Amino acid sequence: MPPPFSSRMLFIVLAVFSSLFHVSSAIRKIESKSLNPCQANSSFTATLFNVVFTPDNGSLAFEVNGISSISGYVNAEIDVLAYGYNALQKSFNPCDEGLQGMCPMNTGPINDEFNIEVSQDVVNQVPGIAYGIPDPDIVVRIYIKDTNTNASVACVEAELSNGKTVDQKGVGWSTAVVAGLALVASAVTSGLGHSNTAAHVAANALSLFGYLQAQALIGMTAVALPPIVMSWTQNFQWTMGIIRVEFLQDICTWYQRATGGTPSTLLSSLQEASVEIQKRSLHYARTAFLHGFNELSKRTNVEEGTSTGKTVVVRGIERVGFRAKIEGTNIFLTGVIFFMIFVTFTAAAVASFKAFCEIAVRAGWFKGDKFEDFRNGWKIVLKGILFRLVLIGFPQMTVLCLWELTKRDSAAEVVLALFFFISMTGSLGWAGLKVFRIAKRSVNMHKNPAYILYSDPTALNKWGFLYVQFRATAYYFIMPVLLYILVKGIFVAFAQGSGIAQAVGLLIIEAAFLIGVSILRPWMDKKTNALNISIAAINFLNVIFLLIFTEVFNQPGIVTGVVGVVFFGVNAVFAVALIVMVLLSTAWAIFSKNPDTRYQPMRDDRGSFIKSQTHLNTELDALGATARGNMAQTSYKGRDLDDDEDSYSSGSIKRGRTHDAAGVPLPPSTATSHRSPSRPRDPPRSPIDPNMPFLPSDGTPRHGTPTGYGEAPRGMYNGYNDNSRNQSYAQFNGPPGSAQGYRNQHNGSPWQRGAGYDH
Repeated sequence: MPPPFSSRMLFIVLAVFSSLFHVSSAIRKIESKSLNPCQANSSFTATLFNVVFTPDNGSLAFEVNGISSISGYVNAEIDVLAYGYNALQKSFNPCDEGLQGMCPMNTGPINDEFNIEVSQDVVNQVPGIAYGIPDPDIVVRIYIKDTNTNASVACVEAELSNGKTVDQKGVGWSTAVVAGLALVASAVTSGLGHSNTAAHVAANALSLFGYLQAQALIGMTAVALPPIVMSWTQNFQWTMGIIRVEFLQDICTWYQRATGGTPSTLLSSLQEASVEIQKRSLHYARTAFLHGFNELSKRTNVEEGTSTGKTVVVRGIERVGFRAKIEGTNIFLTGVIFFMIFVTFTAAAVASFKAFCEIAVRAGWFKGDKFEDFRNGWKIVLKGILFRLVLIGFPQMTVLCLWELTKRDSAAEVVLALFFFISMTGSLGWAGLKVFRIAKRSVNMHKNPAYILYSDPTALNKWGFLYVQFRATAYYFIMPVLLYILVKGIFVAFAQGSGIAQAVGLLIIEAAFLIGVSILRPWMDKKTNALNISIAAINFLNVIFLLIFTEVFNQPGIVTGVVGVVFFGVNAVFAVALIVMVLLSTAWAIFSKNPDTRYQPMRDDRGSFIKSQTHLNTELDALGATARGNMAQTSYKGRDLDDDEDSYSSGSIKRGRTHDAAGVPLPPSTATSHRSPSRPRDPPRSPIDPNMPFLPSDGTPRHGTPTGYGEAPRGMYNGYNDNSRNQSYAQFNGPPGSAQGYRNQHNGSPWQRGAGYDH
């Protein structure tokens, strides 16, 4: 039975006004896919509403399913809100306008499709510029009022779209490729011995990942966001594992059913339910449908968001999943699966590269010393890479795991959430404490935290991901960073019922972090500090915008709309600049023959302790490397910092041990040398005589006192070069013809130069 003509006329009026104040896309069109109630106890509800206006052929087509309980004579009021500004407000009597179907209105069900021809005069009234604005924030709202009491008996509104959006797959793919290339480039340059370049590229890549994840977290909050902000933040949800793959969704649904859960069916029931994506203009939805903050009850199908009748409102993490076409009950498992795929693929790639290197060396494609450090200690390197992946995925897994505890999709998924959260948090916390212990031991033994952190290859390759981006004296800063990520994740996951609580909490967190990094400036150099402080400042600005989006200040709607556009503009420009910078540094690392020339030496003396090449140039180099226990055959063997008894980064030296776990003599601590440096040095002694120690027994120091912990950096980095360095030691080391002069002239190993074997 066709619906009453009065209800049909209501939709015609709504659609025509939608076309007058909205715009379209490349194939110009105006569309709306939901008709939502905008007041409580509305006498009209729609479970399905799709309208498309195509100005090129003057057609207006829409499909509607709903129920009207309105009867009698009514007045109508139409409001058009563009970016919160009331662009049009018009009241009219349907009888005066000749809308006989609404004069009077009748009760009854609605289930029909309409195709209306729109005159060219109406089409010409649409502003041309409106067709090119992406994600327009335009809402058409219709109030139906009783003619006797002038009370509103029904209110419906439709959000309009022109088909243009800033939510583009190309943005997500491009950022993913750039970040991935940066991580790969840092690993390759590190293997080639360019430790300075590798540290900078890795730090930039981690900063890029952190910024993109912060953008994604904004989209995951329960705050009602402007359309352009929702679309922009949706671009970066891949950093949180929110990626739709059809067969993975089938696997997630099967797993949930198999473990006693009830999968949601929202996406498959769109023909029966009108889905309302929470936006800032939906005052009614925001106030009437929010969950309580402490609601931890098990989710059912209709609790996908919140529903009234068959109108479903999605917000926060569920909103992100719905826009990605992922069922709400599959969001957690999707993120876990992609994290595990990421880790597994990376481990397989490292193992494959190890096999390729061995084949290449045997086949003569590589020189024997190519990637030698990696080939000798690839297992330690792999452990460090896996730890780095855990650090990158920590924000993602923190939010998803804690959020799953509030949803309880199935018992098995709750167990998975607990396992991943506890294991990742525990492993990163333990690793941070391990770095802290190693650095403190280095300070106690050598008055410099960089000594063991950078001279021990096991420590550097396994734990370096936690501290190489910071200066040596700020090794501890990884602990505040982990705490910062954890607290942010807690607010996003547990406060899904209150957007204001999330906004206020994130504002306090970002403010504290920005103040901390601005004062401490913990990163490795000025440029890296400037980059990360800029990211912290942008994140702080974003949460200020987020607080404005909550409308806690009761600002006019136009202010909120403008702030949404500003949010997009600021972050789009900053993201482009950040991506270009990371891309340039990555390209330089890949294509430059000596990429370290682009960066100044670190002012924390780490370059003095990092062994940048395994190849030993002279016999004297071999002597020095043997004395320090860094021969290629033993550099990664028998040295595991997990076993404090087997590493000279432990307290073994303090107990009088003179050999490491591999049986190689260890150097005496520079911090415990009490001999006067004014005495002339003995010439190098031959290692052939077994009765002669590797280091002189007369107490003459082989090197000067290292830079103290917290002291000013060495002056050699101000215009550093080998010639000036040799000249500065000329009088101290004797004439060029002496043994010490010979040593200085032929000491080509940067490892020995920094470690103290040349002075």
